[in-house]
Amino acid sequence: MTRPFFAPASITAAHRADGSMVLRSTVALGDHAQTMGEMFATAVAEAGARPFLAERQGEGWRYVTYNEAWTQARGIAAGLLALGLSPERPLLVLAENGIGHGLMMLGAMLAGVPMTPASAAYARPDGPSAKLSSIADQIRPGMVFVDQPSRLLAAEAIAHTHDARLVTGAAITDAQGAISLAELAATQWGPAAEAAAAMVGPDSIAKILFTSGSTGAPKGVVNTHRMLLANQQMLASVWPGVSHRPPVLLDWLPWSHTFGGNHNFNLVLRHQGTLHIDDGRPVPSAIGRTIENLRSVSPTLYFNAPRGYGMLAEELEKDPALAKRFFGNLDLLFYSGAALPQSLWTRMQALVAAARDSALPFVTSWGMTETAPMVTAVHYGLERAGNIGVPVPGVELKLAPVAGKLEMRVRGPNVTPGYWGRPELNGEAFDEEGFYRTGDAGRLADPERPEAGLIFDGRLAENFKLSSATWVNVGALRIAAIAGLAPLVDDVVVAGHDRDDIAVLAFPNVAACHALAPDLKPDAAFAEVIAATAVRQAVAGALAAYNRTADGGATRIARVLLLATPPSPEANEITDKGYVNQRAVLEARADLVARLYAEPRDPAVIG
Repeated sequence: MTRPFFAPASITAAHRADGSMVLRSTVALGDHAQTMGEMFATAVAEAGARPFLAERQGEGWRYVTYNEAWTQARGIAAGLLALGLSPERPLLVLAENGIGHGLMMLGAMLAGVPMTPASAAYARPDGPSAKLSSIADQIRPGMVFVDQPSRLLAAEAIAHTHDARLVTGAAITDAQGAISLAELAATQWGPAAEAAAAMVGPDSIAKILFTSGSTGAPKGVVNTHRMLLANQQMLASVWPGVSHRPPVLLDWLPWSHTFGGNHNFNLVLRHQGTLHIDDGRPVPSAIGRTIENLRSVSPTLYFNAPRGYGMLAEELEKDPALAKRFFGNLDLLFYSGAALPQSLWTRMQALVAAARDSALPFVTSWGMTETAPMVTAVHYGLERAGNIGVPVPGVELKLAPVAGKLEMRVRGPNVTPGYWGRPELNGEAFDEEGFYRTGDAGRLADPERPEAGLIFDGRLAENFKLSSATWVNVGALRIAAIAGLAPLVDDVVVAGHDRDDIAVLAFPNVAACHALAPDLKPDAAFAEVIAATAVRQAVAGALAAYNRTADGGATRIARVLLLATPPSPEANEITDKGYVNQRAVLEARADLVARLYAEPRDPAVIG
């Protein structure tokens, strides 16, 4: 008999006199390992010869087994301690996802040394960015690990400023005074390392993960061993099917973020699977590498951000054989990091139906860096996008009335104790009952059935009022606008604060726009493509069709301006995960917002 992949959803809702309610799973959180080292040791004992991490090497893959990873991580742990690292002198990693990065992360956790994987984009060829310097100033690293020559100058600058040791990956051979990763991993595990490892406990700091800093300097979120391990137990409780066979992942999501570095990496370790590190990315210049990797690896679980699924859908629609291979071995499709437009949900479901005989769950969860990350999860069938699931075992989710919405607040063993070196932020982050204030709003999909899940209702800070005092729910409007303008646009940013009506800046879909302007040369500037009459007419038609279904001024879009340049990581307009930062785009492109509302109407504005 086929075993179910999902556990049944069973949720209680306690209503309060102040209009709030607290949602809980009726299932108790089960026992789990107390430290990452304990979970790692279990995996080694039970699956030592199995491939754990894999990265591309030439035309094939380089694999490291659990046994090999254990030996090298223990050497790294001993080396970190011998070189003076400690809970007060963390490890800073400036590297893309890779075997070396993974081993450094595990070694630090064995040693009880907090580690910070900073976004590799912050380590520029000409030196550290302001954000990287801010991160380093906050944690005062005792060691910096760098994997590529293009990031070496930034790493050397940080190491010099903070009197930190420099460790280099195999691609760097000429860093003066640096220690190679191979040398570090060859350190002998001895009594001192054994004693330090024995001191690591559930409340020891495993990681300091930094938020993007969209509203100021990046904040370091303390992630304890308890947070990471409780979260994996929560996941295993609602997705018992993950344990039916060792999971195989092909994953690009960056380890500097909680989605890739906590949720996915630790899932593989907990269930003794194999993580193939995808060196592609959902951008036009790198999606081809992901497709090449998918021809080589058949994952059992697939995780991506909505932007990644949009690009993947285009490739799978062109290649039915690849689609059949991709979907053939999968137990689950999962998206997170941003809301998924319904139009993309429908496209993916059509691809599944064409490629295999059985249905494939396409689910999501909700959480954040401060919650390690999972708070809610979908573990039931869905008919459309938008449902973010129910609280997982061990979590209490309070829906608190704030500014006409219900803010989702969280309490549980997966919640951070606070921010590294920023005690002044901790008081603001938690309410009087100790619930973490997320700033995200949610509502019950069915007020009579809490087990039917929650609908994400936007970021409280993103919403605004028009001059008519009408509130605009930016999160919901953005999803609807992307769906209405598909496939011509990939994403939109909503403007209109204190204005008479709503307008959007739109990031166009390059392929769709080029297809509408075939007379232009292939190398034509994109500004010329989006100015083509056929493109403008198509967008105008899609906008008119969308507005015919709009429900009043809070959802009607008066005008659109197509953007000739993609969102900039340097300006924090887009994260490593592909999520467009609404506030950062509006600030960085304030001149274009002014063009949207200029009178007389700017010729480039559509609507």
